[in-house]
Order: sequence, then structure tokens, then C-alpha cells
Amino acid sequence: MPLFGAYGCASENATPKPGVTATISLPGPTGDEGASAGARPPADNAGPARRNQRASPWSGMTVVIDPGHNGGNAEAAEEISRQVPSGPGEKSCDTVGAESADGYAEHRFTWEFSLLLRERLEERGIEVVMTRDDNEGVGPCINERAAIGNRAAADAAISIHADGAPADVRGFHIIAPGHLDGYTDDIVEPSRQLATDLRDRFHEHANQPYADYIGEEGIDVRTDLGGLNLSDVPKVFLEAGNLGNPEDAAKLTEPKWQSQAAGAVAKGLIDYLHRQRD
Repeated sequence: MPLFGAYGCASENATPKPGVTATISLPGPTGDEGASAGARPPADNAGPARRNQRASPWSGMTVVIDPGHNGGNAEAAEEISRQVPSGPGEKSCDTVGAESADGYAEHRFTWEFSLLLRERLEERGIEVVMTRDDNEGVGPCINERAAIGNRAAADAAISIHADGAPADVRGFHIIAPGHLDGYTDDIVEPSRQLATDLRDRFHEHANQPYADYIGEEGIDVRTDLGGLNLSDVPKVFLEAGNLGNPEDAAKLTEPKWQSQAAGAVAKGLIDYLHRQRD
């Protein structure tokens, strides 16, 4: 049986708060989308190293993609219920995640979506680190997911999820870390910028409304998620939609939409990395 938290997966069993194949072209750092179709490119007499540098302006930058949950969690109840550090306190190592009415599991969505996102980022020369290698294992625990991003000294980290809220609510939201002394002090501000860039691109290009049941204009700030509290690098969670809602579930399970939405997330990450590079 799926284990749901505060409206689902990313809550890590928290108490509710009141109230990822058509390739999407990504904008370059200087707005190269607007170049005239008939314009003739200038002659390139630069050496191979210079040409490669221009082709990959994001070389040397790292993004960690964290596909939420895992396919083996359901068969490892004792292991994933083990208590691990989550910041000021402890929480379960991991959870099973949400599921649609017809049995489409969140862990499957997060894995498929993360592979699409990785492809789009690597096409731009960005180094991508994944927190898990397949969709058949268990975990990793929430503290280890954060540690992977820290060890990679990532420029940005994103945890991919889909919510498990009631059927009568829908939409996406980005979860950003709130301020916790000694934990998130140094990542709150850049993480909020990352959340904003991702929110804007996802709303614009993924044809998905802001969540109508949580957060404000697509962004929710929380201090109860170990994956954020233990991160030393800018990090957010994407709740791409509500698997409990039929309309959202139809989108999240559609390969064409997944491809479009992964392109939107890649655009948002590029926007954020562009700001850091400037």
C-alpha cells in the first residue's frame, strides 16, 4: 500500500500544512532562440577547444537529479521505515510514494521523467549526477540523497515527485527550503531563485496550472523535508502534479507530456545556471 504524507510523496511522512519524445530546444545564454532562420552563420576559424567551449557554455556546471522513491521500496518496509537524520530531528529513510487510480506508481514517473531531464541537460554539456541508478532498488534514504548533491558540489539539485492529494485538487508546485538555523541558512536565497525560475518555465511550457490546494502561486516553503534541510547546495522539490487527480494523472502518464515538461524543467535550470554564471 502506498505511503502518503502531507498530500503525498515529498512530505517524508510529515503532518499536512494548513492553508519527469520530442526534443524541446533550449534558449542559449544570449537569447539564441530569436536568431533569424535565414541568417548565415559567421565563419568559424577557432580551434576545436574554442568551438567546443562555445557549444557548451555550461561545461563545468553540475546538476543533481533526485528521482523520488524507488521501485523496490514497497517490498522493503522495514528498511525504508528506519529512522535517519532529517535536520533537527529524524524521519523514515524513504517512502513508497503515490499512485494513480489505475496503478501508475510515482516511482515510475520520477524515474522516466528524470531520464528525460538528464538527456536534455547533458545535451547542453551540463554534468548530471543521479541519486539512483535504476528503478528496481530501495532508497537511498533521504539523508543520503542530500549527501549525494553535497559531495557533487552541485550548482543546483532537483528532486522529482508527483503528489498524492485528494482527487478534487490538482496542479503543480515547487517546494523550496525555509530558514533553519544551522541547516539551510546558506541555501534559502539561491534555492528560492531556483524555485522561481523552475516555476515560471514549468507553468509556461508544461501547460500545468499552479496547485490549487497548497503553496502560493506554485511555490511552497517548508522546513520539514530532510532532503532540503540537509542540503548544502541550492535544492528544490518539483511536485509535477497530483496523481490522485484524473486530469493530472492523465498528463503525468503521457510520454508526450513528460517530454514537454522535462524540456520546461531544463529551461528553468538553464535560466538559474545562467544567473549564477553571470
